[in-house]
Amino acid sequence: MSGLTHIDAEGRARMVDVSDKPETAREAVAEGFVRLAPETLALAVSGQGRKGDVRAVAEIAGVMAAKRTSDLIPLCHPLDISKAEVAVDVDGERLKVTARVRTTGRTGVEMEALTAVSVACLTLYDMLKAADRGMVIEDVRLLSKSGGRSGDWIRE
Repeated sequence: MSGLTHIDAEGRARMVDVSDKPETAREAVAEGFVRLAPETLALAVSGQGRKGDVRAVAEIAGVMAAKRTSDLIPLCHPLDISKAEVAVDVDGERLKVTARVRTTGRTGVEMEALTAVSVACLTLYDMLKAADRGMVIEDVRLLSKSGGRSGDWIRE
């Protein structure tokens, strides 16, 4: 099982032992998009929907999700997150969700950033589905990560 850290020599899933790794400052940034009808986008931006300010609720949901990632991803380490910031902005005909997560620890926060984006996008869908069931969540991806043994990585 070449290079897969969550698989042991016998092919079984395992939680990676990070006890010998040094604590370093780590950060990850992720993004995702919700494509929706122009009328639904206008409703989301207005903050006047029946469920209130959908962008603010999605941002809070994303932060909460980052903090609970280890409860959702089976082999993910529980982390002491020092910052989780989620923003929902208009990007053309889509809503763009960006998450930035930081910690000082022995393992990175990529999963926390990706989980924050995913849950924020799902929250937008949930809050706007009465107006537009055809919305599409797309392009959820890691943009960058820093810290740790593998160093920095930035999406080209």
